Amino acid sequence: MSQRGLWGLAIFLGISMVALPQAGALPTIPRNVREMLGAAPPTNLISIALVVYSFSALVLILSRIGSGNGSYRGWSHLGYLTAFYAFYYYAEALDSNFWAIFAAGFTILSLEHYHIWAFCRENIRKEKEHMKQLERKEAFFSQE
Repeated sequence: MSQRGLWGLAIFLGISMVALPQAGALPTIPRNVREMLGAAPPTNLISIALVVYSFSALVLILSRIGSGNGSYRGWSHLGYLTAFYAFYYYAEALDSNFWAIFAAGFTILSLEHYHIWAFCRENIRKEKEHMKQLERKEAFFSQE
């Protein structure tokens, strides 16, 4: 279960390597596709959406950490972050905004991984404590 966070982080790094402007891995969008889809949203609105999303995601992760909830939500974050790469790419502004998405995504997914890792570590600690109690009871009753 604790490896989910690492897998999510690894997939995000792979997506980021493809989206890296210097890599040149993304094709140009054909003119007829641009005409069909229409104009791209303004980059300042995409940036506002990225800031709001990042803040909301961090608050939700921190609340799950505080509540002891062990659910992993990294897969949906991967979808949202990939969509931000796509929006900036379509708006022809990925070059200047790549690092903002990368920093937000790495922070969100790292915190998500820490959350799952800490949850698993705590459950393992509780299980070991429970096993020690059972061993003490077994030793006590076997002496009689």
